[in-house]
Amino acid sequence: MIRFRFGLTPLAEVEPWGAGRELHWFGLTDGWYGIDVGGHELLRYSARTVRELRGERDGRGAPHPYVEYYVARLWEDVLALVSGAMEPVPPDLVGSAAEVAQEWPHLDTVETPEADAALTWHGAGYLYTGYLRIAPAVRLWRTVVGDDDTVTVAWRHEPDPEGVIEFTGPRTGRVTVPTSAFVAAVAELDRALLAAMDQRIAELAEFGAASDVRLDVEQLRRDHHERARRLPRALAHAPRTDWDAVRTGLRALLGRTP
Repeated sequence: MIRFRFGLTPLAEVEPWGAGRELHWFGLTDGWYGIDVGGHELLRYSARTVRELRGERDGRGAPHPYVEYYVARLWEDVLALVSGAMEPVPPDLVGSAAEVAQEWPHLDTVETPEADAALTWHGAGYLYTGYLRIAPAVRLWRTVVGDDDTVTVAWRHEPDPEGVIEFTGPRTGRVTVPTSAFVAAVAELDRALLAAMDQRIAELAEFGAASDVRLDVEQLRRDHHERARRLPRALAHAPRTDWDAVRTGLRALLGRTP
């Protein structure tokens, strides 16, 4: 129903960061990723875009069709959704929650705590993708109706004005999955990435790195230990949204009843 798919760049091909040529935890997650949801693949490039972006791989192997970035970025942002967007949305606000590319007609004229509450709530539902070129907007929200507890994932692709970046699948879409399935998918992403990084750190501890690369294995282990605690903290976080403030803020920002 939903799965976060990723792969890490071979350790020998990971580029150290900065003038100091450092290998740190975040940088060591260099790789690729996508999201499988309801039979769709989000963050998967079209064949034409793959040819445009990766026609020459400099001996790095066959090109794959997914976005390339640090997998830790996806992992951190998914955990942020678990922490900040798992509070069930009241039925009267589901319409506003479902607006993937919401425009705020009165954003420049309304400055109130209620407007801030509405913007904070709405913003918390987005998977951050701003570091990607022509990134799709991906938004989720949770609803509970009786025994029906679900998370809806919606997305929207804006066309690339230069015609280079194109993703597969429909430009807009919406898929609903059980909340338990979403949480299980996040837990599997967490487990798989931490396991891969544990192995990566073990290899560096045993074999080291090039002489011109800065490597602090003990710091890597401390970072790894701290990051292993993030999912439990995210799951334990319970936002207490002031829904009346959100409603008031939305009315002011939209100039209508949300």
